[in-house]
Amino acid sequence: MFKIITDNGSDIPKDYAAEHGIDTINLATLMDGVTYNLDREISIEEFYDRLSKGSKPITSQVNPDQARTYFEDHAGDADDFLFIGISTGLSGTCGSVQTGANEFMASHPGKRVEVIDSLTGSLGEMLSVIKAVEMRDEGKSFEETTTFIRANVLHCCLAITVDNLMDLWRGGRVSKTSAVIGNIASVKPFIVVNDEGRLDAGGKIRGRKKSLDHIVDYMEQHMGKYRDMNKTIMIGHGNCPEDAKYLQEKITERFGFTDFMVNNMGPVIGTHTGPTIVLAGYYGESRS
Repeated sequence: MFKIITDNGSDIPKDYAAEHGIDTINLATLMDGVTYNLDREISIEEFYDRLSKGSKPITSQVNPDQARTYFEDHAGDADDFLFIGISTGLSGTCGSVQTGANEFMASHPGKRVEVIDSLTGSLGEMLSVIKAVEMRDEGKSFEETTTFIRANVLHCCLAITVDNLMDLWRGGRVSKTSAVIGNIASVKPFIVVNDEGRLDAGGKIRGRKKSLDHIVDYMEQHMGKYRDMNKTIMIGHGNCPEDAKYLQEKITERFGFTDFMVNNMGPVIGTHTGPTIVLAGYYGESRS
């Protein structure tokens, strides 16, 4: 059986990862002079509390030595390894993991590592990871699984909104002037991840509830023939569970979906979006 690995940019829940034998190679978060990674973690609650009090974290990508060391340490786990990583449009992590994997394979004949750029992040990346788990557990081969995941990354879609534009400014995504003006006008940005794996402005909606409703509208417009692939709908949020619950109810009302995975966004995503992010991850015919 092959091994599935991802990074913490996928926001994969720890209990799910533990149950299905998924490891993560972590991007680091630097906050208030302290570096947090796999060896030294920060809780979601503390992260968003410190963010709300003015902390300005930054993230750094996985480096090749870190990736090679992971494969060296886990060489006995399997002969075949599948790494599904955060978009190269958002981080250089996939490139670093590929470099580390190449070094590992050169010194370990017979071992294979496939690195797949998810061309998205967070819940979109998680969709690919969970599909790979399902295929592996159904007895699909390493080749069948990697081929399917690569062929379908662009059908893993995200629809995103934030309530406070100042959070995007602190995360380096908009100018301070735009953030201030937008907040005064109660403008809520709608964001998608495009086919290049980069964040793309999908419009501006006035009012929080309307921006959450727009996520549902967008999903309906873009699911197309991939609607039946949605066994589980992913919903994520920074630190606003009531808004996530509202979105879940609206999705059930519109589509009849009842199986959801709802979780907090970790520091890798939260650093750039703040605590008011709400997003849905789903399979769709197109991203835009």
